[in-house]
Amino acid sequence: MAQTFVTGGSGFIGQVLVRRLIDEGHSVRALVRSQASAEKVSALGAEPVRGELTDPTTWRDQVTGSDVVFHLAAATDVTADRERHELVSVRGTQAAVDAARYAQVPRFVHCGSEAALLAGDPLVDVDETAPLRPDSEAAYCAVKAAAEKIVLDANAPGFATVSIRPRFVWGPDSILTDSLVAAAKAGQFAWIDGGRHTTDVTFVENAVEGLVLGWRRGRPGQAYFVTDRHRVSLREFLETLFEIHGVDTPIPELDVETAAREVPVPVRWFLGQSCTLRTDKAVAELGYEPVVSHAAGLDAVRNSLAVSGT
Repeated sequence: MAQTFVTGGSGFIGQVLVRRLIDEGHSVRALVRSQASAEKVSALGAEPVRGELTDPTTWRDQVTGSDVVFHLAAATDVTADRERHELVSVRGTQAAVDAARYAQVPRFVHCGSEAALLAGDPLVDVDETAPLRPDSEAAYCAVKAAAEKIVLDANAPGFATVSIRPRFVWGPDSILTDSLVAAAKAGQFAWIDGGRHTTDVTFVENAVEGLVLGWRRGRPGQAYFVTDRHRVSLREFLETLFEIHGVDTPIPELDVETAAREVPVPVRWFLGQSCTLRTDKAVAELGYEPVVSHAAGLDAVRNSLAVSGT
């Protein structure tokens, strides 16, 4: 069994990854800043490591002996200012890479995003040859591109780096879903241009499957898209999630011109245009297949809410 190190282990995807690694018999150390985060990863069976992501001297010694570093820590608020994104996602990623190299860890797996490719146009049936867009006008997207570039450029003999790119990660306790549900209930959500855009989505356990396969089989210096391999109409998908979460507030519609004036750029891109991604590379090179079907994912969300009583 392996010794693994995870940044962002107390987050939505991170907790599922830590649980998967523990269930497989691996040892897990997880970087945390707060007592609450430490308690979350401890409850999963991981060893919390207190430190500041952007200052690797506070935690890099704890990476020594690891077989792989999974880097999931990132700024997730798409509307945050560029300074915040730069601090967490760029400086944080550089720090994680530096810590892994310092500890002579042989593999580094980064949780990327299709957002790194967004610069205004829809992504339609794209593969990994599509260029990163650090020049994007949206800070969130530009920084995602810059962070992934740091990871892939660091690839070298003895230090294999891989980036796994899920799109719209959903599932029980999803921060993204919860934020959309809260906005809908508060009357602060609208369908942009009807909302019937075709999109890929990724159930959280499928995203984690991609990360684990990236560690085991990823070709050094490469990026891979992973999704549910079940494309949906964004509106129909969200309407189903909203129904499950008890949203009964009427949702208005915005035309493209109004959305351009009233909706922040990254949100408009995320919710107002198609995003379809090819997973052929992940299937061929990683042996990737979704481990949870779309229908089973929806059932998992329903069951989670039933258990929690919400």
